[in-house]
Amino acid sequence: MFWCLPGLAKSFNCSSKLLLCHSFNFSVYTSKMGLFLFGWFFLQRKFHMLPLLCQSHKIQTFFMFSKEPFEDGYANGEEGTPAGDAAAAYTPDSKGVVKFGWIKGVLVRCMLNIWGVMLFIRLSWIVGQAGIGLSVLVIGMATVVTTITGLSTSAIATNGFVRGGGAYYLISRSLGPEFGGAIGLIFAFANAVAVAMYVVGFAETVVELLKENGTLMIDEMNDIRIIGAITVVILLGISIAGMEWEAKAQIVLLVILILAIGNFVIGTFIPLDSKKPKGFFGYNADIFMENFGPDFRQEETFFSVFAIFFPAATGILAGANISGDLADPQSAIPKGTLLAILITTLVYVGIAVSVGSCVVRDATGNVNDTFVNELTNCTTAACKLNYNFSSCHTQPGAECHYGLMNNFQVMSMVSGFAPLISAGIFSATLSSALASLVSAPKIFQALCKDSIYPGFQMFAKGYGKNNEPLRGYILTFLIALGFILIAELNVIAPIISNFFLASYALINFSVFHASLAKSPGWRPAFKYYNMWISLVGAILCCIVMFVINWWAALLTYVIVLGLYIYVTYKKPDVNWGSSTQALTYLNALQHSIRLAGVEDHVKNFRPQCLIMTGAPNARPALLHLVHAFTKNVGLMICGHVHMGPRRQAMKELSTDLAKYQRWLIKNKMKAFYAPVHAEDLRDGGQYLMQAAGLGRMRPNTLVVGFKKNWRQSDMRDVETYINLFHDAFDVQYGVVVIRLKEGLDISHLQGQDLLSSQEKSPCPKDVIVKVDYSKKSETDTSIAFAPLEEVPVYSKSSSSPLNLADQRLLDASSQFQKKQGKSNIDVWWLFDDGGLTLLIPYLITTKKKWKDCKIRVFIGGKINRIDHDRRAMATLLSKFRIDFSDIMVLGDINTKPKKENIAAFEKMIEPFRLHEDDKEQEVADKMKEDEPWRITDNELELYKTKTYRQIRLNELLKEHSSTANIIVMSLPVARKGAVSSALYMAWLEVLSKDLPPILLVRGNHQSVLTFYS
Repeated sequence: MFWCLPGLAKSFNCSSKLLLCHSFNFSVYTSKMGLFLFGWFFLQRKFHMLPLLCQSHKIQTFFMFSKEPFEDGYANGEEGTPAGDAAAAYTPDSKGVVKFGWIKGVLVRCMLNIWGVMLFIRLSWIVGQAGIGLSVLVIGMATVVTTITGLSTSAIATNGFVRGGGAYYLISRSLGPEFGGAIGLIFAFANAVAVAMYVVGFAETVVELLKENGTLMIDEMNDIRIIGAITVVILLGISIAGMEWEAKAQIVLLVILILAIGNFVIGTFIPLDSKKPKGFFGYNADIFMENFGPDFRQEETFFSVFAIFFPAATGILAGANISGDLADPQSAIPKGTLLAILITTLVYVGIAVSVGSCVVRDATGNVNDTFVNELTNCTTAACKLNYNFSSCHTQPGAECHYGLMNNFQVMSMVSGFAPLISAGIFSATLSSALASLVSAPKIFQALCKDSIYPGFQMFAKGYGKNNEPLRGYILTFLIALGFILIAELNVIAPIISNFFLASYALINFSVFHASLAKSPGWRPAFKYYNMWISLVGAILCCIVMFVINWWAALLTYVIVLGLYIYVTYKKPDVNWGSSTQALTYLNALQHSIRLAGVEDHVKNFRPQCLIMTGAPNARPALLHLVHAFTKNVGLMICGHVHMGPRRQAMKELSTDLAKYQRWLIKNKMKAFYAPVHAEDLRDGGQYLMQAAGLGRMRPNTLVVGFKKNWRQSDMRDVETYINLFHDAFDVQYGVVVIRLKEGLDISHLQGQDLLSSQEKSPCPKDVIVKVDYSKKSETDTSIAFAPLEEVPVYSKSSSSPLNLADQRLLDASSQFQKKQGKSNIDVWWLFDDGGLTLLIPYLITTKKKWKDCKIRVFIGGKINRIDHDRRAMATLLSKFRIDFSDIMVLGDINTKPKKENIAAFEKMIEPFRLHEDDKEQEVADKMKEDEPWRITDNELELYKTKTYRQIRLNELLKEHSSTANIIVMSLPVARKGAVSSALYMAWLEVLSKDLPPILLVRGNHQSVLTFYS
């Protein structure tokens, strides 16, 4: 039956028509639909609340009654569309916010920043030095670098939503917080100091005008400081007034700048006689040919001239730097940036060719330097135009203040109206200063919002509808004012240029890196880029850094590297899906596949451990001890078997996977966390042993903690525990059992004094979880968690004092985190298991915390062959290249143990004996069938020798190894199905009780040591 309610859409008063149609099963949902309709009309008529329900999540709440009860909480197809969810997630509240289009936001800013003072007062000098041909080459080379960077910027900007932060945002989201944090800080600082550079350039021009008119206030230096300080205060006021006012000011400055350029172009067509003595003759082919080639003077070279020009091209990120204020950054940044590069390049080339075609290199400015009679020995273009400026070359002391080589104000002289060129210089400097004054705070604000540098968090706060970084403005103002008061920026200028170039290099490298990583998330809408061209662009930026100034380039590298190391060390808790992550995955995948095709070799064997830890933080001693011989050597996987209801376990698996992997990383554990759900521990262990790992990176050794409470546990759990060993041997695993006399499991102390730094964090994603101590989970190999709502959280101040046993357990749990003193690692090698019992202690001694420990080897032997056995073992260890401090041959290993120890053992196993001789045969058989773990009298007699052996070994261990740091000993193995679980656990108990930490090791009888190189 179908219920369609199109009429109700009108009652919603929503902007879009709502059609509510749903299919219901009449027999099940009729009553619910009736209640829904009653509630609907009641709310509409009585409370007029329906308009409030237009929001999608509230509508979904109303219709929750009609959904099918699927396990995941959603009926098929009712989760919502990805496009709708994405649009909802990224739709900003734009009411009252000023946003710019690509012309006003990007094109205008980039053009103003690229057309700097260089255009008016240095370009003519560059043409004089390098000639028209090489000047065009200089401009072309700079354009190649900036164009490649522009293409790379466009690619990154169109690969998803772009928020505020400009170059910092683009680099950090591509290469990660390490590079992003380093570049973001120096780029913001560079923009702040650039404000001072541009303002000082403006102030110097004003002071020159004052000097010409004889109206200096104090002296040149102090006048620059005064004018600069007043100027930066005015610029700060414009910036704080808001982006809209700043944009209007930029438009005015651009108009002035364009008028100044037009004024120059018009002036080139109006050669006045009064300007000819100063070297300006109008367009002339002879002048063009003479100025086409280079004429480097005063030790200038092509690269020094290029270094002087290139900073003029470093304004291409002016638009991207205010990406947060753009209406559509993805469209605006590519169009505005690339068009600005094209226009400004054409203007630079045009002016270079124009000024090189109109003005000679040297001129005296003296109207008397004209030819009366034609001279045959004069071949310069000026001579052909009846002017003799040869004195500039022939007379060393001659004063030649004009021409391309000698006069920085050539454009003013050529222009139709000289004051307009001065206005253009003012416009170029002030517009660049204003753009930098706006860029620096916005970049810094974005950096602070990401908490890369926690000390700068206060600058993340924004004010007003545009979220203006007023605190950042003040900081930028103070930095700029400080450098303005210095008034000598010749030293700092190369460093600032290198900071910009470092940013360009990383933007180019970001595109190359993202393309190389082949991440499915790298899908830029801008297609006109190439990864190899971007790499070339990055290399060119690095080369240009050294061309501009080698020591500034080295200093930049040192600063970037230092900040990179700092951010890497701090490890900010961010995940931006960077290309670094993608490339790490790709490298791991490729190497794993390559490794899968390599056959195993004994020389490359390494213990790769599957540790049945449960929650990793529940057994830290177990984790740290295994980490001592797997760190940087082999694989370590922390297995955790979740038992209980499947639905709850599935939720725990997903939350625990992220939580405990973070815990391992936070505690510098090079390990993986692998949770599984199973009916019991054995099934879970089998799943992990069969499925854990990848290719050749699979575990080969099972590590478990000793089940200390086995005598109080359900013996079915003990059987499950022992069967894990047999299952491990079946799949060719080695087995390691670790026992501490204090115990391993500290989960019952969680929440008191044991919280790690990760768990003490107030962040809600790290939840302290209390362990459910049902009998089913008392084993040392798995933990089942209680629901989060049942977790009692203890504070350190309110926790009760620990009893003596818990305090000892707590101390023991951290003993392997400390540096081990000069002590011994005792190896009791009683069986040849392939060498794993020897390899593990050797690997432990290679670690820094254990390097002072010496290996002592104990072996069994005969009294009459002790010396022979010792020499044979020493020879063997030497061939294995394993250092040892001593070898002890135990001739009395097969001696009968003490009576009191035998009696203690018999007392321990008494509750587990069957005593079939005292029962009727039928009763005994039935009891053995129901309780197969019980020890029969026949079994006890059959394995008496082996039992005595374990008791005797414990006596010898106490005698020889009671002071060792750890003991590594061959694990006794019981034949599957032949030895009862109770007897085998009794052997392990009596063998390892009251000893220092002991590792019972049994390899899978495959050799792990070799003589050969």
